[in-house]
Amino acid sequence: MWQDRILFEDGEALVIDKPAGLAMHPGPRTRESLEDYLVHFRLGFLREPQPVHRLDRDTSGCLLLARNPKAAKRFQQAFEAGAVEKRYLAIVEGVPDAQDGRIDMALAKISSKEEGWRMVPDAGGKMAATRWRIVAERNGRSALLFEPETGRTHQVRVHAASGLGLPIVGDPVYGRPSTRSGGPMLLHALGLRLERGAKPPIEARAPLPPSFGYAGFGDVDA
Repeated sequence: MWQDRILFEDGEALVIDKPAGLAMHPGPRTRESLEDYLVHFRLGFLREPQPVHRLDRDTSGCLLLARNPKAAKRFQQAFEAGAVEKRYLAIVEGVPDAQDGRIDMALAKISSKEEGWRMVPDAGGKMAATRWRIVAERNGRSALLFEPETGRTHQVRVHAASGLGLPIVGDPVYGRPSTRSGGPMLLHALGLRLERGAKPPIEARAPLPPSFGYAGFGDVDA
């Protein structure tokens, strides 16, 4: 089952299709996490591959794993330098006024006893930029392709909700109350590409999960 989720494989890297609902790491309210399943991705190697970046629990799609510490360090440096191409597909509530654009909105983390922690727009926060374009429009919703230029926590989710004023359908934190508990969050890490000099690039594309089809966007090509 888990090996069917491998999208890319070579001697130093794997890209897997992480399912929505699976947390990256264990926690006090997390019964299972990706760490429980990394053993299935050894594929003859002595050590388990390790994630190089994060996807939110409710986000599905491309996740890069490094198969050795040296590769992990290089991949992490590439992410920090903004040298990894990332493409996310999201279904949002509404339709933007323009066909495409760029959101430049700094973000900061806040926390309260009532709502827990979240990211908010803050001019004094860390710089965050995301390019976007409309892929499809149906029934008052739209499918948007997001290409983040930075890698801030919850960046695409906050930029959709606060930058465009169009929250992602099903977002449990930044979405509209009427859709927060009505189904899964419709955010998918569609594609990933990382150049490696003389080596072939790491490149993968994750198929859309069934939830996009149930929402009427299963045939979207981005």
